[in-house]
Amino acid sequence: MATLTKKTLAGFAAAGAMALVLSGCAGGSAEVAEEATDEPAETEETAEAPEELDFLACAVSDEGSWNDKSFNEAVYDGLQQAEAELGVQVAEAESNTPEDFAPNLQAMVDADCDVIFGVGFGLIEDINASATANPDKSFVTVDGSSEGQENLKPVQYRMNESSYLAGYLAAAYSTTKTVGTYGGMQIPSVTDFMDGYYYGAMAYAEETGEEVTVVGWNPMEETGDFIGDFVPNSATSKSIAASQLEDGADVIFPVGGDQFGATSEAISEAGAEAVMIGVDKDIALTSPEYAPYVLTSAEKRMTSATFDIVSDLSGGSEFSSEPYIGTLENDGTDLSPFYEFDSEVSQETKDRLVEIKQGIIDGDIDPLS
Repeated sequence: MATLTKKTLAGFAAAGAMALVLSGCAGGSAEVAEEATDEPAETEETAEAPEELDFLACAVSDEGSWNDKSFNEAVYDGLQQAEAELGVQVAEAESNTPEDFAPNLQAMVDADCDVIFGVGFGLIEDINASATANPDKSFVTVDGSSEGQENLKPVQYRMNESSYLAGYLAAAYSTTKTVGTYGGMQIPSVTDFMDGYYYGAMAYAEETGEEVTVVGWNPMEETGDFIGDFVPNSATSKSIAASQLEDGADVIFPVGGDQFGATSEAISEAGAEAVMIGVDKDIALTSPEYAPYVLTSAEKRMTSATFDIVSDLSGGSEFSSEPYIGTLENDGTDLSPFYEFDSEVSQETKDRLVEIKQGIIDGDIDPLS
């Protein structure tokens, strides 16, 4: 069952609003809770908190949960940042199954949210339907698409751009010159990562004349390794990673939310000198338990997009249905620092990555070829 945090509930009470508790436990129905009366203990953080704004920013997760170490968590972090830095009120509904999407969105409509984020491709149909049924409400679909409604803003990313850099880096770092990737499901928001990774690795091969093999995805044939879902660190995920290690891969790029535990366990159990590349967030930073295995991450910076949209709207800007497209140029996506692997990446490779990044921004390099 998903509930609002105590800090958020206290904010609702201070604003004279009714707090929501959205349940995914009983068919995904929305329940209204008692108005909160608990006040948070006085701390330095609360003492220095910004003046509260009469603005309610809301979000509905997909079934991955808010602590998925991936896109749901990134959006949730953006809401928390907006609450802390802007003084807005926030509410969230965590979906346990797809059947929760529609009632959770409706609960946010009923709460009179000023903007409602729906996170993930799974909510596309429901958030489009909700936007159509509620033309006076503002909606944002993260990793989704709009059917043309003026009150629905898509947040999308050209993840092939940063993943191209990741693929080039992987090939340069690899000693076996075999690198791997696998996905949660074979859908565009996943294969976009894998496409860029493949072509980046092939670019390294072409530049150096070294033979490089990518296992797990062939963009020309559109065939590869997929878990079939986004269940975190599943046995299937671990099995795929282990198979790619057996095929000689010493850099693996799992594109399926939190598969970092499964991949790192496969590496450890195989006794392989191998690393992985994270997705969505700066995994070495946000999940330090995996840092010894994380060469870098291809970041989909949804935290920044979420915060920026809330900041604009709460500051008085008019809602726009124009898509937000995260790119290397606008810093919506990029590679994370190399951290403890920094000394293991040659200066030549670092310099070339800078050149490639600029080439993609300038349009001189196509990350999909």
